Amino acid sequence: MNASARQHALTASFMQRADLWREALARSRRLAQGTTEDAGDATRMADDYRLLAHDLARARRLLPDTRTREYLEAAYARAHATLHHGAWRLREALLRLFRDDIPEVMWWLRPYILWSTAILALAASAGYALVHRYPELIALFASPDLIASVDHGRLWTEGLLNIVPSSVLSVQILANNIVVSLFAWCAGFFFGLGTLYILGLNGLMLGAVLAFASQHGLRDQLLTFIVAHGCVELSVMCLAGAAGAAVGEALVRPGAAGRIESFRVAALRSGKLLAACVPLLIGAGLIEGYVSPNPRVPVSAHVVIGVSYWLFMLLLLSGAVFGRRTAAPR
Repeated sequence: MNASARQHALTASFMQRADLWREALARSRRLAQGTTEDAGDATRMADDYRLLAHDLARARRLLPDTRTREYLEAAYARAHATLHHGAWRLREALLRLFRDDIPEVMWWLRPYILWSTAILALAASAGYALVHRYPELIALFASPDLIASVDHGRLWTEGLLNIVPSSVLSVQILANNIVVSLFAWCAGFFFGLGTLYILGLNGLMLGAVLAFASQHGLRDQLLTFIVAHGCVELSVMCLAGAAGAAVGEALVRPGAAGRIESFRVAALRSGKLLAACVPLLIGAGLIEGYVSPNPRVPVSAHVVIGVSYWLFMLLLLSGAVFGRRTAAPR
């Protein structure tokens, strides 16, 4: 038997074990998902792990560039994770996330946060300058209803609570804010260009509307409406943009680990920050629904609420709320 025929025979014999691999993978999935109460599944897991490790080594030698080798690697990784993971407790997992993981992610994202904030600020300045110089350009950034309302000397937010109850308004606002922030992060998957677009567009709209309101003597009223919820809302947008930019850079400059692995690590790491962004946006939505459009709430209360909530955000993201005392690694 020549070498080629012998290789073919070994491969054919090896592939006959495919049913064992599928059974091992299915068993590890059932155990990981907690969908089985069969004690036999748990006792056979160690045998499955040894089988997959042995066959993976053979596949890397016999079938190095095939889907079979990729399948065995995925099955082996699943079995390893199932066999070695500890008991998962929600309280401890959340504590570790907010006390340790998120502050570390914030430290890692520092340059991206600075760039995202600078892009938003520059875009807002550009939008303000454009509409201040050419007022007719507001039609590019605002809806006809908003323009008509300001032209008549009132903000579009006036009487909002008479039309929509605060509870409904809050749900609509927080849902929109969460979607925008998630989109700002996901847009980074397009090599960071999508994140740049989201931050630039929102900055232009903010600056343009502020300039338009200023031209009609409504700047102070608009700032009063924004300050209670906007400090955190805009900050979260920058954070989501920074997370997306980090993922985009991992695709553009993957480093020695390779593009796929760099993307996976950056996406998983930066995605942890969204666990803090979502509850912060829920709070901002409640403030925007109950406080911001309410004319009975004084201006000083708007400022105190906005600044206090922003300081709480800083404490939350630094881990101080959950007792973190050590500084982030340098």
